[in-house]
Amino acid sequence: MSASCQYTDFASMYDLEIKHAPDAGGHFGRFGGRFAAETLMQPLKEIEEAFFEAWNDDAFHAERLQLLENYVGRATPLYHAERLSREFGGAQIYLKREDLTHTGAHKINNTIGQGLLARRMGKKRVIAETGAGQHGVATATVAAMFGMECDIYMGREDMARQMPNVLRMRLLGANVIPVDSGTATLKDAVNEALRNWVASCENTFYIFGTAAGPHPYPLLVRQFHTVIGQEARAQILKQTGRLPDVAVACVGGGSNAMGLLHPFRDDASVRLVAVEAAGYGISTGKHAASLAAGKAGILHGNLTFLLEDEEGQVMGTHSISAGLDYPGVGPELAFMLEEGRLQLDAATDDEALEALQLLTRSEGIIPALESSHALAAGGRIAKTMDADQIVLINLSGRGDKDMDTVFKHLGWLENES
Repeated sequence: MSASCQYTDFASMYDLEIKHAPDAGGHFGRFGGRFAAETLMQPLKEIEEAFFEAWNDDAFHAERLQLLENYVGRATPLYHAERLSREFGGAQIYLKREDLTHTGAHKINNTIGQGLLARRMGKKRVIAETGAGQHGVATATVAAMFGMECDIYMGREDMARQMPNVLRMRLLGANVIPVDSGTATLKDAVNEALRNWVASCENTFYIFGTAAGPHPYPLLVRQFHTVIGQEARAQILKQTGRLPDVAVACVGGGSNAMGLLHPFRDDASVRLVAVEAAGYGISTGKHAASLAAGKAGILHGNLTFLLEDEEGQVMGTHSISAGLDYPGVGPELAFMLEEGRLQLDAATDDEALEALQLLTRSEGIIPALESSHALAAGGRIAKTMDADQIVLINLSGRGDKDMDTVFKHLGWLENES
């Protein structure tokens, strides 16, 4: 199959060549790898083989792209947020509208791809971890469409603050399993999902939700999400005749960030910015900024930057956003930071809330709290730039799921009682 194979006009913007691939062991520089229980080594290798076989199969891409277009709703719009641009001042802000996908976030790009792999491998059951619930909803959606059994592991803390997504998963037929260990958030949900997979890998496919984990997951997730940046690249060229000066995405594990940023990686003129959750402020220790404040270590099957204490124990994290509340980051992002291709920024809880309200009131778009971190940092960056420059921000999801959290922090629920 030609790497530039085209199926329809819709598909012509997608480049199927795997660029900046990891080495045979799954390493991006010194990061990545495959650190897993012996029981999982063979399943991981089987998934790797199935992925490369599928990636070189025209029929796989034909079905995947058909689903992305007709089921997911791709290509998502690229929107010039003129009023928001004036509010921040400086550069023109363009929003990649992943909030308009089916299920309301970018996560469906990846679950479509991995769901097709699971079916191709003959698996009847899928499992997943979820934090904000969007990956869980996307996994449950694909499982319903393909007729698969589905179990979703979710920290009880995250269940409490993301109850609308818990209800959506259950309505879709998934079994949502509460996780009470540790901080009862995303890290602990991953741990429990991995434990279950060890015992059930013969008939179960683990649909991993972010560009982290043991090889080949960082590569799989990145490749299934590059549709974001490839579309944005074609759209910005069509609308403005040029590439953006800056591309910005929020970072928890890194799925939406790799999806937007990777297609611009070889464009030296485009600054790539990853925005982490600063929580109450990085100096307070109550944050989830693994790239800015972490150090190299092994977490969930890969070597990456993570937050750990002096004894090497993984630290608890804090973010108003459940999807960014994770103590590690994908290995390719760690490598891009170390090689100097990635710039860091961060937004506090309060800054994210402010950005959410600003976009909502200036453009009539309610973003997810995860995306609001990217908006806060992107707006700061735009202020330092000229009016003829462009800042591209990935709006990774919509804010319906966060209304209870937002209203509580704004004090609106208390005022109504």
